[in-house]
Amino acid sequence: MKIPEIEQQTEHLLLQLQRNEITEHFVYQRLLRSTNDPRTREILERISRDELRHYQFWKQYTLKDTKPDRVSIWKYSLLSRLFGITFGLKLMEKGEQRAHGGYEAISRTLPAAKDIARDEDQHEKELIDLIDEERLRYVGSMVLGLNDALVELTGALAGLTFALQNTRLVAMAGSITGFAASLSMASSEYLSTKSEATGKDPIKASVYTGLAYLTTVVLLILPFLLLGDLYVCLGWSILNAIVVIFGFTYYVSVAKDIPFKRRFSEMALVSLGIASLSFLVGSLIRMLLGIET
Repeated sequence: MKIPEIEQQTEHLLLQLQRNEITEHFVYQRLLRSTNDPRTREILERISRDELRHYQFWKQYTLKDTKPDRVSIWKYSLLSRLFGITFGLKLMEKGEQRAHGGYEAISRTLPAAKDIARDEDQHEKELIDLIDEERLRYVGSMVLGLNDALVELTGALAGLTFALQNTRLVAMAGSITGFAASLSMASSEYLSTKSEATGKDPIKASVYTGLAYLTTVVLLILPFLLLGDLYVCLGWSILNAIVVIFGFTYYVSVAKDIPFKRRFSEMALVSLGIASLSFLVGSLIRMLLGIET
């Protein structure tokens, strides 16, 4: 039965929660059709039913139907397919948590609402954590490839920039260094994974490491292939490094529930610090060897 004289603001919040629940129900339903893994399907099915039940719970107070947010359904379905179900769903849950700030106001009218919402959120989080995705099992290998590429190549490019004073030469030397290093990292990860009882496939681990390294190499060297000004190229390359660090750190922080700011700051400071040091070393070597532009 609808609560007598329900406040307009409270009703608006209830309708928003109701819309969130039905929207997420359809997101889970859509993802159900995109996976063949039985365990993942079972988890998505359970959460989907929970969301529909939550929608019905709020509806008994509003006595209204709400339509799902079609844009959100499309957005989170696409993100889940591109970056993994765990990332998409946890990002969606983070957005829902921000929207739950109105629970304090609702709980004054509906005391049970706050406890129900907290229990529901915890239940959904536990279920999402049970999803076993390959890309998350090998995220350590990707981190290894990215970290090494960012630290080694930003440093190498900074040193080469001052030492060689030619964008094409820097791009050539950086490409050779980066390609060789990516093969070295991939083979090292293969041997390391094979010797450890981690349950991971050594070949897949080496592929993830090598591809992460090689992708970073391409992004860092690209400015030296497209532009002519040496120091603009170096600046753009360092900016690309920061973008890579930001994007991957954000992905890992959402998917694996780890702090974003500290991880991002550490990776950025190490990469930029090595680049600065290498730039100074490159200039020093050039001076000592008497190499002129």
